[in-house]
Amino acid sequence: MSGERDLGRLLAGLDPQLAPEPYVFAVAAEVPAGLRPFATVEEDEGLTLVLPRADADRAGLAYDYVAARITLRVHSDPAAVGMTAAFSRALADAGLSCNVIAGFFHDHLLVPWERAHQAVALLRALGGKRG
Repeated sequence: MSGERDLGRLLAGLDPQLAPEPYVFAVAAEVPAGLRPFATVEEDEGLTLVLPRADADRAGLAYDYVAARITLRVHSDPAAVGMTAAFSRALADAGLSCNVIAGFFHDHLLVPWERAHQAVALLRALGGKRG
């Protein structure tokens, strides 16, 4: 069940997939009824919800940052070294912010919505793939 650890194979297999809808970060005391956020983070200051913008709008949740969610389809091992640094550097060099949520099977990147396609192109180039 372990994922890939070899950095070369990880980068070659990134296969970034862009979700079609924008995502936002919102803060709430609890998850509103009927919502199923993509991710939650419990912090001292409150509960952060990462969810589609349309869901946040329906629930009346405030947000500032609108992001594109990109899933890296490579199955990376949580103990793999260097992949996050490599894609973070490529995006940072292009002036793109990137927030990372790591799952067991995949890493998910949240980048500025208006620059989503540029981010995907950079990630594909990092893996040696164009287009």
